Amino acid sequence: MTTVPVRQRDLPVVLDATGTVTAVTSVDVKPQVSSVVTKVLVQDGQFVRAGQPLVTLDARGDEAKVAQLRAQMAKDEAAYADAQRQLARNRDLLAQNFISPSVVDTSQAQVDAQRAVVAADKAAVQAAEVTLGYSRITAPLSGRVGVVAVSAGSAVQANQTTLLTVTQLDPIDVGFSVPQRHLGDMLDALRSGGAPVAATVPDTRAAASAPPLGGRLNFVDNAIDAASGSVKVKARFENGGYRLWPGAYVRVGLTVQTLKGALVVPQAAIVQGQRGSLVFIVEDGKAAVRPVQVLATQGEDAAVSGLRPGLRVVLDGRQNLRPGTPVVERAREGGRAASGAGGGGAGRAASAAPGGGARSGDGASAQAASGNTRREGAAAP
Repeated sequence: MTTVPVRQRDLPVVLDATGTVTAVTSVDVKPQVSSVVTKVLVQDGQFVRAGQPLVTLDARGDEAKVAQLRAQMAKDEAAYADAQRQLARNRDLLAQNFISPSVVDTSQAQVDAQRAVVAADKAAVQAAEVTLGYSRITAPLSGRVGVVAVSAGSAVQANQTTLLTVTQLDPIDVGFSVPQRHLGDMLDALRSGGAPVAATVPDTRAAASAPPLGGRLNFVDNAIDAASGSVKVKARFENGGYRLWPGAYVRVGLTVQTLKGALVVPQAAIVQGQRGSLVFIVEDGKAAVRPVQVLATQGEDAAVSGLRPGLRVVLDGRQNLRPGTPVVERAREGGRAASGAGGGGAGRAASAAPGGGARSGDGASAQAASGNTRREGAAAP
């Protein structure tokens, strides 16, 4: 049988899940006026910046309307200036008692009315210029253009025809679900700036050599799915290399928590008994049983309570082992520490000692026994 020491170290608890890549923002670009496309200024799959022109529409009717309104405004401004001059003359005549005050009041009313007419003209011109601006469609955000659905000469309907879609690729989100028992950890992570998340794109040639992408948790849904007992979360990733693509499935590793100074043993060393979890240890050359409580598992390791650092835990060969059985630990020929032993300490082989006495195997005895078949866990007679 093989033994490994109990190691004390920090154990990150990583939750593995399958996530879906989703764009932070994706916009369907539609015209705000009904018209005819005159130019398409981008191509399928092109990267664009926010504000970059995408499509132009026929704007001759709107241009003519703007020119007409500006001419009307100029006419009304001239009438307003004439009304102001007439008011000034009437005030001079009133000062000389040549006219009555009612004439001045009438001139003042005409000035006020003409001022309102000019203000209305300016508003009408601004509204017409806004409509004219709809003929020049620009990118609402920086991102990648999808399929361009129109070409020059295509008739489009206001707020109905989709010209193209612009999708933001950097940064990008990955959405996945975690069991509800981790909800408290997720909320704590959000309050502290987000837990680290690693994403790996499967089934790609670059995935084998490229390291996982690193992101951080940035969203936890406001309700738990009653059907699955899980909560939806999102993590945000920098995606300058465009390794993550919207709609793709990725493997996600979320660091739920880190157990500081945890006592770590291999999961394979833990036995499930009638009274709970336990492990066999070697103490004073004899086998003993220690009940443990599993705090968390990660890969082949488990964080437990009920042990102390340095105790040697039996990893293999527990089938015939009983409490109090004398055992002998021998250096494992060419062996390394089993997973969970940590550090690099060598694992040891342990077998029952004949005659009931415990013998410590040295290098010579281990070499002599290297060619013999080793009984695992044989009880002493």
